[in-house]
Order: sequence, then C-alpha cells, then structure tokens
Amino acid sequence: MIDIINQNNLLSINSLLNENDMINKDDDKFRKLMFLYKSAQRELMTKLEILKEELNEFYSYTPIEEITCRIKSYDSIIKKLNKKGYALTYGNLINNLNDVSGIRIVCNFKDDVYKIAELIESFQDVRILEERDYIKNPKKSGYRSFHLIVEVPVNFSRGIMFIRSEIQIRSLGMNFWSQLEHQINYKSENDNASAKKRLMKYANIIDEIDNKLSILSDDELKKSKRFLN
Repeated sequence: MIDIINQNNLLSINSLLNENDMINKDDDKFRKLMFLYKSAQRELMTKLEILKEELNEFYSYTPIEEITCRIKSYDSIIKKLNKKGYALTYGNLINNLNDVSGIRIVCNFKDDVYKIAELIESFQDVRILEERDYIKNPKKSGYRSFHLIVEVPVNFSRGIMFIRSEIQIRSLGMNFWSQLEHQINYKSENDNASAKKRLMKYANIIDEIDNKLSILSDDELKKSKRFLN
C-alpha cells in the first residue's frame, strides 16, 4: 500500500482518553468515542457505495446485493468484553474489540465475495490489519463469511485519525443462514443441540448450492467486461 497520509498530521484515538478509565455510557468520553467510530463507518460506507456504483456503471457488473452497517451498542460492548475476559476499560474497548463499527456486504455469489475483498484490499488509504476466511475455514457452527479488519483515515479539525472497523462479506446464502442461526441460537435462553445439528447440516447444503451457483456467476462475468485480470 502507498502511504499517502502525512505522518506528522496523525492523531491517536488513545490520546483522547485515559485507557485505564472504566467505560461509562453516560460520560462524554463514551459519546465522543462512538462519534469517532461512526465517522470511520461513514468514510467506509461512502467508499463501498462508490465501488458498487462503479462496477455497475462501468462494467455492467452487479456483485453487491446490499451494504448495511451498525455501531455496537453499549450493552453489546460490555457483553463481548466480559466474554473475552477483559476489564471494562476504554483501552480494552479500543485495542481488543475490532467490530465496534461493523459493515456487512452481501454478494450474489460466493466468487463475488473474494472479488470484492480483493478490491477493498486495493484501496490505497485503507489499512488491512487482518483477514479471516470463514468460507474456506468455517466455524464449528457452520458459519461462513469473509472478514476484514481495517483501519480507515478520518479527517478531523486537528488532523487525521485511523479508526478500526470490521467488514463482513457474504453470499446471499451465507447471509440467510447467518440470520437464521442468530434467531435460533442468540435469541434463545436454552442450548438447543438438535437445532444446532440441523443448522450445521443446512450450512453445508447452502455451501453446495453456492458452489453450483458460481457457474452462473462465471457466465455473468463472461458477458461483462472483466475488470480483474
């Protein structure tokens, strides 16, 4: 990646607060921190919407079905820090939670997932911190998705700050399964082993369908201009 950011103008998110302070949803620090994450999310959403339109206008290629985003709620932040065994400090929130700002891209086909990930990784001003391929290496539950942990530069009045976000990229089939799994497992008080077993079976069936539908994806690309050669 070409470094186009003036290093002398960089701000650190950690400089705005004491890392050892306990998270408090009612204080100004929490509100300001969430503003920073929302600002980074806006920057990324703009880039992705432009990419989606470019592929359609210039290449007659529409791999992206939808792009959605969310900022993790206070309760979800506290729950995840507790689950990971971290103290409830701002430092742990910033350094150990990658998905406070989350963006989800739903693609029509599995092959499109990798093409979009490759294009995002080519953005010159976005830092790629980590990629997690849960498509080739699905979770035990059957969950499949491609995750990118990124940092995006945001221009503020005092300088530029790189702020972290997580991007999840899925096919339509993967997204359908994930929503169903969330409803069954995370909204239920009981550990339903039978339902989990069926979900794992359905995840494999959906993956087989995704693989077969990739043939249609190849046909679509042959009819359009290949922008990734």
